[in-house]
This record gives sequence, structure tokens and C-alpha cells, in this order.
Amino acid sequence: MNSAYLNDFSRWYHDATIFGLALGDALVAAVVALAAYLLMRGALRLLLRRLSAIAARTPNRTDDMLVEVLGGTHRGLIALAALLIGVGLLDLPGRWGSRVDQLWFVVLVLQLALWCNRMIDIGLRHHAERQAAEGGGTAQVGAAATLVSWGLRTMLWSIVLLAMLSNVGVNITAFVASLGVGGIAVALAAQNILGDLFASVAIALDKPFEVGDFIVFGAVAGTVETVGVKTTRIRSLGGEQVIMANTELLKQTVSNYKRLRERRIVFGFGVTYDTTADQAAAIPDIVKRVVQAAEGVRFDRAHFKAFGGDSLDYEVVYIVLDPDYATYMNHQQRINLGLMRELAAIGVGFAFPTRTLHIATMPPAAMLPGAGAMPSAAG
Repeated sequence: MNSAYLNDFSRWYHDATIFGLALGDALVAAVVALAAYLLMRGALRLLLRRLSAIAARTPNRTDDMLVEVLGGTHRGLIALAALLIGVGLLDLPGRWGSRVDQLWFVVLVLQLALWCNRMIDIGLRHHAERQAAEGGGTAQVGAAATLVSWGLRTMLWSIVLLAMLSNVGVNITAFVASLGVGGIAVALAAQNILGDLFASVAIALDKPFEVGDFIVFGAVAGTVETVGVKTTRIRSLGGEQVIMANTELLKQTVSNYKRLRERRIVFGFGVTYDTTADQAAAIPDIVKRVVQAAEGVRFDRAHFKAFGGDSLDYEVVYIVLDPDYATYMNHQQRINLGLMRELAAIGVGFAFPTRTLHIATMPPAAMLPGAGAMPSAAG
């Protein structure tokens, strides 16, 4: 009884088929696929554990990034790769063999694309963290990261899609050509918008200014409020909001006063021409003493510069170590008042525009040479 049952089962086992494949071969392929899946998963876990241990001991971020990228390996793609390994053991017709090769290409390309996608995420996140640590504008960095991420992902997945279509036998030459023509048409139609878009990325990456910086360009002076995709908005000193296209803004020479470390101040004054030579020679020392009377200021020079039309002209240069504008004005006011007191003490006055008018008195007409008697009128 048992022997007959075993013979029937053996005969059925050898004759049974699944989708035209021998049952035994299919079971062997399934076992191999399961073993390959478990082996790949175990190897990946072991590799990640070793790399994590190395990353914990080293200060650089390269191994951390590698751990994070490999940690994004898709389980479904691992399972599909294991299944393809098992299917590779089967005796498939030629048509199905080529399909298996195409699936291998799809699996590998998709996994590489997922790794690259994760690398983009990691790189942009590290860039945002670095900018935040350096005090960069969060809104500006976020907008730039969004634009760069969108551009890189679009390029990545477009390449992946075209590669997979080409692998399965689709002729993509005409498709790529049509995309190129369409892209040129769109670029020409929206060149101003695209120009501002790339200018926004350039501002975010090059950082000529950031949100919160006080900038001056042309006749505009104000604080940057937002850097958008197309425009930058600046709150001017008058209170109004100035909206400037990013492309036009980058064409300007921009002075960024937020990054000013110290102020170099040059100012002049004039004294009257009745100042003696000794008094004129003493004035530079007086200026130096007045400028250095307070901390936070570094004296550079003071010179009797020129003989002006109404005054003896002096030029003074000093450095304010604090970039704050109010601090500079406080020092300048102190220096001006100090010069008024010190020059008055030595009897020197500040010059102001003057004109001297000389009036010549004409002699009487009778005293003029050659003058005769005035003829009298006939009666």
C-alpha cells in the first residue's frame, strides 16, 4: 500500500508542471530564491553593522553617508533579485530568458536610482544644516534646497526612465529629440522666469546676501525680507517694500552692510585763514587726541590737506571697530564736539564761506584829469 502510494506520488511529482515548468525544478528555484533573499538580507545587515561601528569611531561624514545610503536599500528589489536568481536556474525558452535579463537591468537601475535619490536628500540636508550653523537664512536655504532637489530628481528619474525604455527595446531617439525641441520651446517662452529661477539658486548657493542683511544697490537701501523663486523683497529705510527681480538684482553692485566688520571714516573740516602756522601745525595732534579719547576707535591719520578757497582744509581718517551705524554716529558727534572745544581753546575758528568786497571811492568829477567846466544850459 505504502509502496504503491509512493510510486504514484513519485510519478506525479516527475510529471507535474507549473506554467509549463517541472514541479521539481520550480521547487528548487523557489528554495534557491528564498536562500538568496535571506543571504542578501543577512549580508546587508552585517555590512551596515560593520560600517556603523566604523562611522561611530571616525569624525568624517563620508562613512555616515554610506551607512545611510545603504540603509535605503529596497527590500522589494532584494526580493525581486533573489527571485531572478532562482528563475535563472530554470530552463526557460529564449524569449523568457531575454525578459529575465531585462528585469535584472530594471532591478539594478532602480536600486541605483534609489541610492542616488537618497544621496541627494542627504547632501541637501547637510548643506541646510551647515548653512543654519553659519547663520544663513532658513527660508532662503529651504527655497534653494527645494529648487535644487527638484532639478536633480527630475534629471535622475528622466535618465532612469529613458534607460529602462531603451533596455526593453523602445526606440527613444525620436522621443529624446521631441523632448529637446519641446524643452527649447518652453525655455524660450519662459526665459525670464527661468532666468529668475536660476538667479534664485545662484543667490542661495553663492550667498551675496541673506535674509536679514542690510544691503544697498543703486538708490535702494534696506533689509532683505525674503528671497523667492522669482523676486527678492527688501524693506527700505522709508518703510516701503521694494520688489526686485532676482536676475536684475544680480546685475547690480550690491553693498552688504550686514557683513561689515569695521567702518573706515574719512571726514574733513576747515579753519580760518587767520590761523597761524604754529596753530595749524598743532591741529593734527589735537585731532588725534580727540579721536583716541574713547575706546572702540582706531586713529589712522590727520593732515593739513590744502589751501581752500575759504579755509585751511584738514582731512581726518579713523576706524570704528563696531560696524553699527549708530555707534559710528555717536563717535562722530563726540569728535565734532571735542574739536569745537579744543580749537576754541587755542583761538582757532572754523571757517565758513566768506566773500570780501572791496569798494573803491570815485574822486569828484572836477578832480579828474582833463575835466573842464560843465557847460551851462542856454537861457
